[in-house]
Amino acid sequence: MTLETARAAAVLKDRIAIITGAASGIGRAQARLYAAAGARVVAVDRNAEGVAEVIAEIASEGGESLGIAADLTRPDDIARVVAGTIAKFGRIDILGNTAGLHDGYIRSLETSDEIWDRVFAVNVTAVFRLTNAVLPGMLAQGHGVIVNVASVSSFIAGGGGPAYTASKHAVLGYTRQIAHEYGRKGIRANAVCPGMVETGMTRDVLADPASRMVKAVTAVPAGRYAQPDDIAEVALFLASDAAGFMHGAGVLVDGGLTVR
Repeated sequence: MTLETARAAAVLKDRIAIITGAASGIGRAQARLYAAAGARVVAVDRNAEGVAEVIAEIASEGGESLGIAADLTRPDDIARVVAGTIAKFGRIDILGNTAGLHDGYIRSLETSDEIWDRVFAVNVTAVFRLTNAVLPGMLAQGHGVIVNVASVSSFIAGGGGPAYTASKHAVLGYTRQIAHEYGRKGIRANAVCPGMVETGMTRDVLADPASRMVKAVTAVPAGRYAQPDDIAEVALFLASDAAGFMHGAGVLVDGGLTVR
């Protein structure tokens, strides 16, 4: 779905959506697509300059948004994101937990406690804390949607090192548990699970078309790796009422990587 068709569909009209990792990659694509679909978007990222850029893009496309520079490993920043959203828009309808950190494919024996803790702090603990921060309001209003960006690494090994793979298994497990606990109370929680996506985090890895990595990720049935919009479009579907009967799903968007 292009920005133009999303705008025409307006499937998120008047919804209030927080998107983390919004300064670049999948998060930026989500922020723009959600805004085009009628949502008022709160774009959150550590990169203040990138946040300002995506807010400007949304404004130029006729959307309404709020930018908040925040480090989601800090509980005070999470509280500030939620308070700022409520102050500006009055409620939170959608939470897109998109911010993530890769471990660079290093093996277990090379993974320090510091690397392990940092990856889990961003990929798991921040998701847990921010979800818990928005859930009371969602429960009080009787509805809410949580879309977590997990990974093909939530299902298989090899998409990262042990810290990344374990963290993305945790994200999918947490998504399912939230669906189990709160689905009957109006909360829908699902995860989109990308394969290889060309973002700032992977651009160096994908820079050499002749490399073994590029050959491997383009050997999938789709014949290519993904662009951020490929993932954002599935996230938009999960955030919309069209996915109303989906609870606790891990939706693979991997170009067919896992069909074998």
